[in-house]
Amino acid sequence: MASGFGFTLAATDGKARTGTITTPRGTIRTPAFMPVGTAATVKAMLPDSVAATGADILLGNTYHLMLRPGAERIARLGGLHRFMNWDRPILTDSGGFQVMSLSSLRKLTEEGVRFSSHIDGSKHLLSPERSMDIQRLLGSDIVMCFDECPALPATDAQVAEAMRRSMRWARRSREAFGDRPGHALFGIMQGGVTRELREESAAALREIGFDGYAVGGLAVGEGQEAMFGVLDYAPDLLPADRPRYLMGVGKPDDIVGAVERGIDMMDCVLPTRSGRTGQAWTRRGPVNLKNARHQDDPRPLDADCTCPCCRSYSRAYLHHVFRSEEIISAMLLTWHNLHYFQDLMAGLRAAIAAGGLAVFVADFHALRAQGDIPPL
Repeated sequence: MASGFGFTLAATDGKARTGTITTPRGTIRTPAFMPVGTAATVKAMLPDSVAATGADILLGNTYHLMLRPGAERIARLGGLHRFMNWDRPILTDSGGFQVMSLSSLRKLTEEGVRFSSHIDGSKHLLSPERSMDIQRLLGSDIVMCFDECPALPATDAQVAEAMRRSMRWARRSREAFGDRPGHALFGIMQGGVTRELREESAAALREIGFDGYAVGGLAVGEGQEAMFGVLDYAPDLLPADRPRYLMGVGKPDDIVGAVERGIDMMDCVLPTRSGRTGQAWTRRGPVNLKNARHQDDPRPLDADCTCPCCRSYSRAYLHHVFRSEEIISAMLLTWHNLHYFQDLMAGLRAAIAAGGLAVFVADFHALRAQGDIPPL
């Protein structure tokens, strides 16, 4: 494991784990949810506000930052932490997903992906070596290998070809990353929903050796049942003494199910995107503030929530500012959503440590099944 980077398990409950990841920039409590700061900002939030929700680490995006404002510019300005005023750990993804889903005129070869920017049409090459260089310039604490994310739907043969190319790129990423004390490199397991491909991918990653391991290629439209089917075995294929990261997940029930199956880290744009579209996530499930039934409701979103939104503002006010397209709507709902997600992680950590995860999960599902209570 990289010097200055460590992972310690404190307790387990079934397959679920709680512990800490240590980095020179701070400790990450696991299981952890990472808010997404795509373009060096968590949308509608100040960095101190994000920290106040309980977040220990943020995710940044290699693809977006390389295009705008540019990794070299960020490096000249002191690195991503100073640039965005976040002094805690940052994980950056490799850009592999975005280059396949957002860019145009792509040409995929063994070298990498040549593409045109979705912003201005400029030409770029993203390869394992260039991805490692960009993430080095950004100063990421946790760096992700460059991988290929095949567009769905895809045949088994296409998924297998993409997985094997990703494993070759993983080795090149490892070599290009080199020895960087205080910085960690994670490999990414691929293979779709086929167990044999997942096993082959995990074996290749273990042979190369990484500081942590991600389960990639899920939460891309396959559905929760299929995703959980993979997670029933995939984390067990990875070293138990390294963090396990499920990329791009997700909804609260996805998070709980992933933690039950041995996942330590997750990220998703859901809480921030929902905050900008009038949706709040609560212990009783999602609440749509666009609905007229909230316009005379003096209650908070969630009476048990201690976030600034729930402490100081009514549903009637939140309905009003969303319908009026006021910026404070996105600010308050995003703050609440991130706070709820971090509360959920804290509850999971405490339940695992106490050996009471089954009770916590049963209560979680029972409360959500009741749904949001309408006003009297």
